[in-house]
Amino acid sequence: MPNIPQKVLVIGSGPIVIGQAAEFDYAGTQACKALREEGITTVLVNSNPATIMTDEEIADIIYIEPLTSEAIERIIEKELPDGILPTLGGQTGLNLAVQLAERGVLDKYNVRLLGTPLDAIRNAEDRNLFRQLLLDISEPVPPSETVTTIAEANAVKAELGLPLVVRPAYTLGGTGGGVVRTEEEFEEGVRAGIAASPINQVLLERSLEGWKEVEYEVMRDANDTCITVCNMENLDPMGVHTGDSIVVAPSQTLNDKEYQLLRTASLKIIRALGIEGGCNVQLCLAPHPEVAASLPEAARPRDNLEYYVIEVNPRVSRSSALASKATGYPIARVAAKIAVGKRLDEIPNAVTQKTMAAFEPALDYCVVKIPRWPFDKFPAGDHEINTQMKATGEVMAIDRSFEAALQKAVRSLEQGSQSLLWEANEWRSITDWRELPLFPATDQRIWALMAALRRGATPEALLAHTHIDQWFLRAMERIIEMEHLLLETDQPNYKLMWSAKRLGFSDVQIASFGIAEGLPERVRALRLSMGIRPVYKMVDTCAAEFEAVTPYYYSTYEQENEALPLPGRKALVIGSGPIRIGQGIEFDYCSVHAAWALQEDGMSSIMVNSNPETVSTDFDTSDRLYFEPLDAESVRNVIENESGNADNNDAPASVVQFGGQTAINLSQSLDQVGLPILGSTAEAIDTASDRRKFEAFMAGIGVPQPPGAAITTVEEALQVAEAVGYPVLVRPSYVLGGRGMEIVYGPEDLGKYMLAGIEASPETPILVDKYLEGKECEIDAVCDGDTVVIPGIMEHVERSGVHSGDSMAIYPGITLTSEEVDLITEYSIRIARSMGVKGLMNIQFVVMGGGHYRSPSNPGNKHHADVYVLEVNPRASRTIPFISKVTGVPMVRLATKVMLGHTLNQLGYETGLWPRQPLIAVKAPVFSMSKLAGVDTYLGPEMKSTGEVMGVDSDYSSAMAKALIASNMLLRPECAVLLSISDKDKDDATALIKNLASNGHKLYATEGTAQFMRGLGISDVTQVSKLLEGNPNVVDVVQQGLVEAVINTLSGGQDQPLRDGFYIRRAAVERRIPCFTSLDTARTALEVSIDGGAQYTIQRHQDYLLKEKF
Repeated sequence: MPNIPQKVLVIGSGPIVIGQAAEFDYAGTQACKALREEGITTVLVNSNPATIMTDEEIADIIYIEPLTSEAIERIIEKELPDGILPTLGGQTGLNLAVQLAERGVLDKYNVRLLGTPLDAIRNAEDRNLFRQLLLDISEPVPPSETVTTIAEANAVKAELGLPLVVRPAYTLGGTGGGVVRTEEEFEEGVRAGIAASPINQVLLERSLEGWKEVEYEVMRDANDTCITVCNMENLDPMGVHTGDSIVVAPSQTLNDKEYQLLRTASLKIIRALGIEGGCNVQLCLAPHPEVAASLPEAARPRDNLEYYVIEVNPRVSRSSALASKATGYPIARVAAKIAVGKRLDEIPNAVTQKTMAAFEPALDYCVVKIPRWPFDKFPAGDHEINTQMKATGEVMAIDRSFEAALQKAVRSLEQGSQSLLWEANEWRSITDWRELPLFPATDQRIWALMAALRRGATPEALLAHTHIDQWFLRAMERIIEMEHLLLETDQPNYKLMWSAKRLGFSDVQIASFGIAEGLPERVRALRLSMGIRPVYKMVDTCAAEFEAVTPYYYSTYEQENEALPLPGRKALVIGSGPIRIGQGIEFDYCSVHAAWALQEDGMSSIMVNSNPETVSTDFDTSDRLYFEPLDAESVRNVIENESGNADNNDAPASVVQFGGQTAINLSQSLDQVGLPILGSTAEAIDTASDRRKFEAFMAGIGVPQPPGAAITTVEEALQVAEAVGYPVLVRPSYVLGGRGMEIVYGPEDLGKYMLAGIEASPETPILVDKYLEGKECEIDAVCDGDTVVIPGIMEHVERSGVHSGDSMAIYPGITLTSEEVDLITEYSIRIARSMGVKGLMNIQFVVMGGGHYRSPSNPGNKHHADVYVLEVNPRASRTIPFISKVTGVPMVRLATKVMLGHTLNQLGYETGLWPRQPLIAVKAPVFSMSKLAGVDTYLGPEMKSTGEVMGVDSDYSSAMAKALIASNMLLRPECAVLLSISDKDKDDATALIKNLASNGHKLYATEGTAQFMRGLGISDVTQVSKLLEGNPNVVDVVQQGLVEAVINTLSGGQDQPLRDGFYIRRAAVERRIPCFTSLDTARTALEVSIDGGAQYTIQRHQDYLLKEKF
């Protein structure tokens, strides 16, 4: 056994982006705990503050710093670790490990690379080396070639023909990849792939669309012991990224010979790579003969057992998290212990407490994962799903059959009331099922399949059309058959009701067929009167073959209940469901801390959630975990189970403040049936969430809001807008991430946006108020009904009108006057006390006067402050992890204690603003727009970012520089910049343009902007043509790499997708260069560039904070 390291540096994965989400917080947290169990000093570096892994309880030493090789080298120089563990930080961690090795940093400081050897990383990530390794061990690879130029790509195309799959090297989530079927797609796809690869290399591979895709999650230790943790089958055939595919575990359509064939290949590969830890192997297998017969001749397999190895992830991956939660096997924990020298037969399985890690899990249930796509946010985006991942998150459901697990997973997506019964409006008139969007695949394909079956399509016909295995199609057909039976009866008997529930039909679905007068509550009462209620089964990893003890359950409709009520005091923590834009990992952070705070107070914490990627669904976070959809039926079923009776006499209270809008929305339905809620009442939540009630409340306590009114019709909206004057802001009730919000500049657009707002929040009022263009600020507070603690005030870089989740937030409010601080503090206290808040609260303000843009170098003019309240949310916000980490105030812990009856005075806190820390911290948004073709990137009231990073330092410039580096928005000194400024913004942009010119930046500009610049006396500007008006045009200069940044603002109102601005912004995204659509962000980036903010410090996060607690 090698020497066990005494000190290990764990590299995190950075911000949440498409392809790299919360699964790495789960993996890193598990790994840090595992290393500390072995007595190893654990050092963690990550740039994402919204993570559990960056909490001081998780690792011995925490660095919240940019994930660059330069920053990590400085950490290594300070900490002198014995080893570095990069395999839990996703693609980011692997790429950094390679960079550190190539720069000689690991050798210089004698740091061992743990888990996956450097050669294994290179062999798995470099497409050419990987192909050669597979050939060396006689494993089949699809016909393919690696290329680095368009000329080389054309030569490969001539040999292999179209279609081809483009796979860039060293990327995550299939970034830059895709299937190219035409000459036009080919050149565009290859260029994008080469640009996306850090080594400018892509693999061009024969397309195997239609073949079956299968994954194996395997483990290996230094003793060469190998096991299979889980095998998973994609419902979608090859051609769809596994992150965008519906995944089923265990595989349902493989026979034993096929299973063993692929298992043997996977173990052979992990041995050949020499990986010590976890590894994900993706393979494709010859499809069912009937599918094969429907494929083009060139794509047909030679025999039924033909297979190819597609890809290997030599690290913990998204699939690892799914496999862990599907089986109950803690992959990241075991991988970390193996990396420091432990053997599989020496590591106990901490989930079961009975078996060792060398024991292969067995499943006696079916698991279904469905991706959560962002197209409810971006309906104009390209909905086709292919080899480049587009999903922001995923859900997982467990049941005894595929049909039931599938229906539960669809319910877990939280897309309104969108069950498998849903059909798009435009499908209603379709009678021929072939006209439905079945191929190529889109995010709506599972619903299109159901719609096709309803219109008479047979599984055999759909198989030929979609290449989906008929086993899955026949299962869906059984769901359709049950729909017919329910449609034919007014009063189902016991057998029919029992059968429907066994197939996963919810009470809402059953009611939709007209049963029990079409009322879900009466369906619930009817089935309970029949004695039909779910039981809960344990996820024990061994299919009940051996005794196991796990706190991890799923519901099903059978007889024996394995989850007897927990004794003593307990409470339910309602999680936040799938990661999506507007509701990300921040809320999982809050849910986890709530569970821990309950336990600290002597209560059992019961977690309900549906997201397999998260720390909240880890086996040791709470006393009991229910993996269930977060809808009223499932949550009430869990409460009933924990009550031990149908009357809910001893019902545990629910904690709804930490699960984002998901849990807040559930608060009303729980309250309506008399179930208890901890903390702020359902009435207080409704007052803040319902725009009309909130308007009346604020008027009653004398706190100013922008002038406007809550309305329900387009006519009322036009009247209000006319009264207050344009522009106005349209804001629906009970929505997350600013969905449906828009700044409207005239009556012609108001009707359109009103309809969008009504769709986002169909049964509640919409607020139309005057858009006030001022300084936006926000606070988070904790209140016990009397004492109100405000840990700090955050000011936004961008003026109001940009969603707070997409703004850069600075702690403390360094440009705010004492008058503004006092007003914000006073209003916050008044609102919290008047609303009766018990727990957390977030308030967003706009400050008028003093100029729209302020910074330490441009603090604004002396002015009288007018402060208006924009919004109040009586729940956790996405800034809770950030403000907790930079102030040291444990917000979620305090809020949970308050909910349990403690006062803040008892906990040592008094009303008011917490003393500021001797630091500056900046929270910056991170976007995933390169993955979402057709989506515009401009900043506005509706949130678009997928994640965040934090820069913290002792001065503003250094902190901001870190945030810009970590979010890839740093403006390099003297770099070339393209400017396209709308007429309404030109005067405001004058100082920015002059500063760019005087600081040596080469400037390109569109015609109108170039003329304006010459009018300012700036003659050294290269004018570029509009699209279709000559070359080089506005897109050429971006695509050809002539500029390194773009500043582009919208002309009044919403930019139309066909305008030049849209294509400029999309080109910048594809080239992965900073694109500033807010002048305020551009000013900030330029100021930092001029100030040389790159001279930042690197130090332990604990060292930034005041040592003495107040």
